[in-house]
Amino acid sequence: VQLVESGGGLVQAGGSLRLSCVASGSIFSINAMGWYRQAPGKQRELVAVITRGNSTVYADSAKGRFTISRDNAKNTVYLQMNSLNNEDTAVYYCAAMSVAGGTAWGQGTQVTVSS
Repeated sequence: VQLVESGGGLVQAGGSLRLSCVASGSIFSINAMGWYRQAPGKQRELVAVITRGNSTVYADSAKGRFTISRDNAKNTVYLQMNSLNNEDTAVYYCAAMSVAGGTAWGQGTQVTVSS
């Protein structure tokens, strides 16, 4: 599975961004897809996950502000991010979790929130 993210950039605090992740390759093997992020000097952390059955899980920091969704016809997963703040500044990675247990990662897209 190959993943390509887009949609990152510079945004002012309180603003919004929508990230996109297009999957290609062995799409049939994907069980769930998600977004993770890694800020400078910190470990990579889960932001949100959506399963094949459209169940979703959010990190506490994302609840009420971020929405993960998918368009199966386009093999695309989205992360709508609202009310962004400085703590959301990070590289955001798309992940695809396979039924066999492996995880594929995208190259990452930078999100920078300025105050």
